[in-house]
Order: sequence, then structure tokens, then C-alpha cells
Amino acid sequence: MSGIVEWYKDLMYNRNDPRTNEMFLVSGPGPLFMIVVSYIYFCTSAGPRYMRDKKPYDLRVVMIVYNFIQVLCSIYLVYEGLASGWLGDYSFYCQPVDYSDNPKALRMAKGVHFYFICKLIELLDTVFFVLRKKNRQITFLHVYHHSLMPICAWIGCRFLPNGHGTLLGVINAFIHVIMYTYYMLSSMGPHMSKYLWWKKHLTLLQLIQFSIIFVHSMLGLVNGCNYPKPILFLLALNAIIFIYMFGSFYIENYIKGDKRKKMLADKTTDSDAGRNKAE
Repeated sequence: MSGIVEWYKDLMYNRNDPRTNEMFLVSGPGPLFMIVVSYIYFCTSAGPRYMRDKKPYDLRVVMIVYNFIQVLCSIYLVYEGLASGWLGDYSFYCQPVDYSDNPKALRMAKGVHFYFICKLIELLDTVFFVLRKKNRQITFLHVYHHSLMPICAWIGCRFLPNGHGTLLGVINAFIHVIMYTYYMLSSMGPHMSKYLWWKKHLTLLQLIQFSIIFVHSMLGLVNGCNYPKPILFLLALNAIIFIYMFGSFYIENYIKGDKRKKMLADKTTDSDAGRNKAE
């Protein structure tokens, strides 16, 4: 046990990036652990029990404002990620971590911290599902994704606040610009449905996102890049897990689902035709 404790102390307090140590919620894993555990408990147990005998809350205005703010935050993250390195200074082939006081390195570190805070704010997505009694949308995929992303962002902020792995954040923020725009429009009411035909393409974008992250992480693993190999391996592994989970979701809801709807429509048509003949 003493060896494990010493390894933990060495990892947390000797191998971290001192430039981000004093940033909000980054100095240690305790606060993040409590937030994530509380989130999982509320969304899977306490929240549904609290709402069991209550009417769903009307959060339409709150949702519109929340999603609009998320769109703005995501646009800012894309801009900062590009301006801090990925627009020209960074190499997609291999980008080591810059631990210097270079202004762009510090700017990327601040961007990574803001990304981490955004991942915590995004936990409200599930809280809103609970308060609106949309329990069917609280799937394992949803909770797993929202629980894991703040942890990944915290690790990046504390140990690797720039370099190869930050491409994940830029791509993810770009996807979120589109995703939260969709959520904002859908929050405005049923009259917006005719403009939201592209819902299923959001899942395709997620699949493309994780495919790019997998390839980018594997590239760093095989080309001898001076970036921590365990992190690249975990990024690639996590990308595979998400590709499988989002892919299964897409197949079940949009491929098999469309087939089921077509079969039901055909049966209804046949039934109507039979009735017309009988008449």
C-alpha cells in the first residue's frame, strides 16, 4: 500500500504541469471525483426517484439559453484551439507537449482548462433530462460519455495542456457547435421539427470524430512521437469504444429503426387496401 501511495503522490504532485496547478478544480482529483460520482448518482437514482410523482418541469426557456451559451462556448474553443496551434503551428503527424512559457503554449493551456470546465457544465444535459422526465434518453452511452469526458479533460489540463492530444478538443468543440445548435432549435418547440431533418447525421458526425481521433492517436503511437504513449493508447482505445457504442446506437435507431417503420407502414397500407376491397 505504501508503494501505491508513493506512486500516486509522485504522479499527482511531481509529474503534473505546474502552470495549470492553480487553475480552478485542477489542483487535485478530489473535487472532480465528487462531481462525477454525484452526477451519476443523481441521474441514475436520486433524480428519477425525486421526479417519480412530479410533473415534468417546463424548461423550454432555460434550455434555449443553455444551448445558445453552449454554442458560443464551443465556437470559442474551436477558435482558441486553431489560433493556439492547430491552424498552422502544430504538426498533425507529431506534436510534443510544450512545457515552456511560450505565449501560445500558455494560451492553449488556458483553452484546455476552459474545455474542462465546459465538460463539467455539459453534465447539465442529463440533469435536464431527469427534470423533464426524459428517462429514455438517459442511456448507458449517454452517462458513460458525459462521465468520462470531464475526467479526460482534467487529465489533459493537469498533465498535458497542449500538444498532440488537444486535437480531440478542437474536433469535439466543432461537433458541439452543430450539436447544440440542433438542441437549441429543437428546444424552441414542435414547429421547428421540419428544420431538424438532419438529426441522425449528428451520430454520423460523432462516428467521424472518433475515427479521426483514433487514427491521429495511432499515428502518434507508431511514428515515435515524443508524446506520452500510455495517453495515446488510452485515447485510441477510448475512440474504439465510442465508435462501437455510437455505431451500435446508429444501427439500432436509424437503420433497424427505419426498417421497422417501413414494415409498419407497409402493413398499414396493406390493411387499408384490404378494408377497401371488402367495402
